[in-house]
Amino acid sequence: MQRIKSDLKKSVGKTVLVVDDNAAIRKMIAAAFLSDGFKTCVEAENGSEAIDTAKHIQPDLITLDVSMPVMNGLEAAHHLRKLFPETPIILFTMYVTSQLESDAPKLGVNLVLAKSIPLATLVEEAHKLLVQSVSRPILEKN
Repeated sequence: MQRIKSDLKKSVGKTVLVVDDNAAIRKMIAAAFLSDGFKTCVEAENGSEAIDTAKHIQPDLITLDVSMPVMNGLEAAHHLRKLFPETPIILFTMYVTSQLESDAPKLGVNLVLAKSIPLATLVEEAHKLLVQSVSRPILEKN
């Protein structure tokens, strides 16, 4: 367990793009990441805005809601994965279904989480994904 905690601290200083059409939810998610050592949380209110914003900030991690106006989270994830093939993408949504959990990885999503979980769990899972994305290229070289 100690090694995992040590590895998770490597996520400190990272930039997160938080995408949700509800401003209050964006603020709560951003506050959770910032209070856990992430350097920057940039917010977007729909998938289209997320793509434009991500091009400018080059995020280390992206959280997306599914149901949003203009462009939904699944469509945005598909575009974002093409732009950022190694960046972890988490769908953080009220609408977790087995169909969503099946479809999301095909569109580039790393993890689907329900908004009913504690925000601390979202942040913990984000740390795990960031550690995996950092260590993956090293493992492939061996």
